[in-house]
Amino acid sequence: MSDNGYQLIAIFLYMIAMLAIGWYAYRRTTNLTDYMLGGRSLGPTVTALSAGAADMSGWLLMGLPGAIYASGLVEGWIAIGLTVGAYTNWRIVAPRLRAYTQVSGDAITIPSFLDSRLKDSTQLLRIVSGVIILVFFTFYVSSGMVSGGVFFESSFGYSYHTGLWVVAGVVVAYTLFGGFLAVSYTDFIQGLTMFLALIAVPAVGLYYTGGIGQTIDTIKEVDPKMLSLIAGATATGVISNLAWGLGYFGQPHIIVRFMAISSVEETKQARRIGIGWMFLSLFGAIATALVGVAYFKQNNLTLKDPETVFISLGQIFFHPFVAGVMLAAILAAVMSTISSQLIVTSSALVEDIYKKVFNKNASDKHYVLMGRLAVLVVSIIAFYLSWEQNATILKLVSFAWAGFGAAFGPIILLSLYWRKLTNIGALCSMIVGAAVAYIWGSIESLSSMLYEIVPGFFLAFIVAIVVSLMTYKRNDEIEQEFDDAMKMLKKEQ
Repeated sequence: MSDNGYQLIAIFLYMIAMLAIGWYAYRRTTNLTDYMLGGRSLGPTVTALSAGAADMSGWLLMGLPGAIYASGLVEGWIAIGLTVGAYTNWRIVAPRLRAYTQVSGDAITIPSFLDSRLKDSTQLLRIVSGVIILVFFTFYVSSGMVSGGVFFESSFGYSYHTGLWVVAGVVVAYTLFGGFLAVSYTDFIQGLTMFLALIAVPAVGLYYTGGIGQTIDTIKEVDPKMLSLIAGATATGVISNLAWGLGYFGQPHIIVRFMAISSVEETKQARRIGIGWMFLSLFGAIATALVGVAYFKQNNLTLKDPETVFISLGQIFFHPFVAGVMLAAILAAVMSTISSQLIVTSSALVEDIYKKVFNKNASDKHYVLMGRLAVLVVSIIAFYLSWEQNATILKLVSFAWAGFGAAFGPIILLSLYWRKLTNIGALCSMIVGAAVAYIWGSIESLSSMLYEIVPGFFLAFIVAIVVSLMTYKRNDEIEQEFDDAMKMLKKEQ
């Protein structure tokens, strides 16, 4: 059998496993809370790894190793920023958000939590935030589908559209039927696959390059500056890379996991598992790139595309079937992000717009059906947008992280820690954060100087505080809920 044959078998088995998990989750989904939030029943391990897999996407296995391979450890500042940001998110947001969303209307989405927490009688905050999620994530899902199509094209020689059909079909199937549980369970498997692959490649690679000492010596032969975190770095560049960590506070597809964990107490264990997974996975990605530099130098080989260093080393070091598992890890990274974004987009469309604006009194069965229909509709639109590899879609993704971080991050933090945040303050903050991040990111002279999340996040934070102080009126219900959430937090921690 050819190498491609073995690799395709591994990919096929992976796809079948994902569909089987989707069917299992479908059998456990009976109401809207189950479909959108898994019935708040996730354990710490599933929560941690599913959050990590939803977060990292293909950047972990292709983007980061490619950047390190091309430019050295100076590109590692973003990994440091992300690790610090993720840890802080788990530490200060996860337990409070889990407690507060249960106390305040048993909210199952970020927009519904903000609406209930701030007692917005106009429901404008809920609808606007739902629309922001819907629009941004539709393009985000589309970009993921593009990545899947390109993956099959570059790895197996199939047409871009064949890969697009395969990836979209499998992801949509298990997300549509299994909902949040299917997304979380598949993300857990995908996170585990990514982790094992990122540890295996550099570990085996060190054997081929002569061990740690010989590998370092070879890298220094190529360029001594590759092992420096500061060579070629600028102050604004370091700040921009570290600022990626700010984005965690406002990513709906990540922080929704905090709402789904079974108890506040388990957020501690989930944090340890999640940060451990993240640290070792990022370390593995960086080590893969450095081992790649040494291996290709020692063997007088040239790598045309730095972002394929992980794929190339996997195919060189391992049996074709195992290399297929490595390829499945990349596909896992892409698919886990698509599915997480699909379910959050579906929840925004059904729970935050359809249910509140058009049909408030339907049965849970009806809303679950509408949730599945929303997944299908968003998928079709995203599929249509991804049919042509439109560069503008991919450019949107480059500042979607900043857009979500600036729009939602400040008000999530303030809603959990500051009693005086008002619905008008939150609405103004959300609009300012999204607008500043979008405009700044669209102007190349500004975005090349400083990552757009920095001005977007801090301006939104200031606006939220100033407008809230101008519009604050004591609300006994808000005060009581805040106290109840803190009591629950203290009791369960």
